[in-house]
Amino acid sequence: MATPTDDDRTLLTVIAHMKALPGKEQELRSELEKLVEPTLAEDGCVNYDLHVAVDDPGTFFFYENWTSPGHLEAHLANSHLVEFAGKLDEYLQGGADGLVITQLQRIR
Repeated sequence: MATPTDDDRTLLTVIAHMKALPGKEQELRSELEKLVEPTLAEDGCVNYDLHVAVDDPGTFFFYENWTSPGHLEAHLANSHLVEFAGKLDEYLQGGADGLVITQLQRIR
């Protein structure tokens, strides 16, 4: 099965990882699901895939690809992301520090 970087190795891949506070798993999931549609409509967004850990329904990942670092920066400044960021303390273990964002570049 093909991935976005099969055709374009210059894409910026992002993995965002977070774990819900105990009892907040469903609320966090709902908030994350609300981010998908507006993000997919953003310039430079190739894909924005939400995942949940098979063995832990409170652990979530976004697998994203962006056409440039500038598009990712614009995404992070969009109102739906800024609004979500304001709620991190009520949903995530570790609050804002509980959101781990890793930027990757495919090499093979």
